[in-house]
Amino acid sequence: MSDTLEPTTTVDTQHNANRTEAKSRFNNAINEAKAGAAALKAEATERAGQYRDQAKVRSTEYQGQAKVKANDVAVEGKAKASEAMSALSRIVNDNAATLDEKIGPKYGDYARTASRSLSDTAAKLDEKSVEELTEDARQFVRNSPGMALGIAAVAGYVIARTFSSNR
Repeated sequence: MSDTLEPTTTVDTQHNANRTEAKSRFNNAINEAKAGAAALKAEATERAGQYRDQAKVRSTEYQGQAKVKANDVAVEGKAKASEAMSALSRIVNDNAATLDEKIGPKYGDYARTASRSLSDTAAKLDEKSVEELTEDARQFVRNSPGMALGIAAVAGYVIARTFSSNR
C-alpha cells in the first residue's frame, strides 16, 4: 500500500504547490490592480482639483469682465435715454406755439409744462449714477410692487411688439 500512496502524495504535493503559487500570483495581480486603481484615483482627483481651480479663476475673470461690460452698457443706455428725453422735450416745446394757434393757449401751456417736465427728468437722469438709478428702481419696486409689475408687463409687451414687427 505504501507504493500506491507515494505517487498520489507527490501529485498532491505538486498540485498544492501549483495551487499555492497560482493563488499567490493572483493575489499579487489583485494587489497591483488595487494599487494601480488607487494611483489612477489619486491622479484623477489631482487633475480634477486643477481643473476646478482653473474654472474658478476663469469664472472670476469672466464675471469681472461681464460686470464692466454691463456697467458700460448701462452708462451708455442712460446717456441715450437722457438725450432722447431732451430731444422729445425740445420737440414738444417747439410745437407748443402751434398748439396755441390751432387748439388754444391752454393746450400750448400743457405742452410747455410737459416739455419742462421732460427736460427736468432728463437733467436728473444725467446727474445720477447708474448705481443710484438702480437703487431708486429697487426702492420703487419695494414701495409699489403692483405698479412695477404693471410697468414691466407693458414694457415687455411693447418690446415684444417692436421685435415681432421687425420680422
